[in-house]
Amino acid sequence: MSPEVALTFLGGLGEIGRNCAVLEFDGRIVVLDCGLMFPDLDMLGVDLVLPDFTYLIERADDIEAVVATHGHEDHIGGIGFLLSEVSDRRGGRPISVYGSRLTLAFMKSRLEESGVADMVRPVVVRDGERLSVGPFEAEFIPVAHSVPEGFAVAFHTPQGVILHSGDFKIDVTPVDGRITDLARIGRLADEGVRLLLADSTNATEEGYSRSERSVGAVLRRRFFAAQGRRIIAACFASHIHRVQQIVDAAVETGRRVAFLGMSMQRTVSISSELGLLRVPGQAVVPIETVEDLSPGETCVICTGSQGEPMSALALMASGESRWIRVGPQDTVIISSHPIPGNEFPVGKVIDGLIRAGAEVVDTVVDRVHATGHAKADELRLFHSLVRPEWFIPVHGEYRHLARHAELVREVSPSTSVLVCTDGDRVVLGDEGIRPDGRVPAGYLYVDGTVGDLGGSVLRDRRVLAEEGVVVVVVTVDVEAGTVLAGPQVITKGWVHAEEAEDLLDEAAAAVAQEVKDVLAGGASDIETIQRHVRRATGRFVWERTRRRPMIVPVVTEV
Repeated sequence: MSPEVALTFLGGLGEIGRNCAVLEFDGRIVVLDCGLMFPDLDMLGVDLVLPDFTYLIERADDIEAVVATHGHEDHIGGIGFLLSEVSDRRGGRPISVYGSRLTLAFMKSRLEESGVADMVRPVVVRDGERLSVGPFEAEFIPVAHSVPEGFAVAFHTPQGVILHSGDFKIDVTPVDGRITDLARIGRLADEGVRLLLADSTNATEEGYSRSERSVGAVLRRRFFAAQGRRIIAACFASHIHRVQQIVDAAVETGRRVAFLGMSMQRTVSISSELGLLRVPGQAVVPIETVEDLSPGETCVICTGSQGEPMSALALMASGESRWIRVGPQDTVIISSHPIPGNEFPVGKVIDGLIRAGAEVVDTVVDRVHATGHAKADELRLFHSLVRPEWFIPVHGEYRHLARHAELVREVSPSTSVLVCTDGDRVVLGDEGIRPDGRVPAGYLYVDGTVGDLGGSVLRDRRVLAEEGVVVVVVTVDVEAGTVLAGPQVITKGWVHAEEAEDLLDEAAAAVAQEVKDVLAGGASDIETIQRHVRRATGRFVWERTRRRPMIVPVVTEV
């Protein structure tokens, strides 16, 4: 019998983002990606959402390596947080982190922000390279995606090859000429793939994804059509191929280029240094000089294509940009598609731009974006090639995972399919895969520099946002059994105080009677009185308004 290999999913199976999996063999751990997720609209005040690291913190000494498939935040944005959590338990011992030049360069600033750069032993990997990674041999296979230098990773284990597709598409004419290496994947398939983990993001989308190069032709046409107008183009900062094609269209139409947004400027600097982005020096102008140029000579490339608050494009849409005042002379190209959940903020930004008089070109108007993820027909082709013994869909909401599983059953009936969710742990042995329990895999909320707000804090914020708050202040003399001051009822978000004085007076009277009754009954501790104040206030508020605001009793004793 061959030793077993365990696989645990901490994120990315049931949502878009937080991609994180753990491979284990003989008590040794390799973490495969560690990403973040941006908050939903109902996650009030939350900046980032991370995987629950409890399982890894408990096994901190066993972590030998982190493998990053590519440089998107949903795959590397949580690594700094993870390292800060396990640092003390490891006594400061560094962890090897494997990734491409670009991926590690993107990661560096995040690690420095988290103060854990010295916890990392970076290992740059190249296309086709095979290295010892923890207890495994890992082979890094190039794949095309919407950020350069992405990899599929084949782990050569005692239980055979575990192939992880990474985020990928089958683009035969990529901008940089770096195609998904189906030839090598085919050779692996001929040797036998025990387990395949593959990107499910676009499993519900029929057909094939468009080549990234096709977007360049659309952008070029739009640039020529906007003669005499300023062009503002928004896209993901990490989409270097898209930035390159925008730059090429701008230069061809005689425009000067300015970059706006901290992440955009940082990415342009990094990718230019690595030779992944080519921007003629004479074509670049500082953002502060843009308003002095004629509109037809200008192209601004910025962040904010997802409607992120405080992003460059959002500030333009609200008229708060320090550098750009949008108006009828502008054509704004939003060269991305809203991530699920971002439709509302993106729509709000578009409304603001149109209200200011700008022409807006997005994916509804023209084909100014191409996905970086394989669609259903590409997945069928991929699975027909790989023919794994076992398959687990990863990276996507549950509907994406379920649809991906259906596709595989259609094209590869001999493949055994298992749909997992965050927290599932499975073991690959001689007889195949078997479930092996669950581990903590909830959401870790980050607000500013504070991690793990907890579900209770988020629930409190939702109540405050939806129902408001009622504060009741009362001063009592417990020994005398009397109310000395109050109750005073203060409210925000429940009723408008100036228009509801009578209601507030009635609430105060109801609470006063409750306090008198409880004091008369011999209550002598503040906690008991607070409990009765909260109960009486809540009962009154519900009976009169059918609302459930947060009730905050403040009882002081003299």
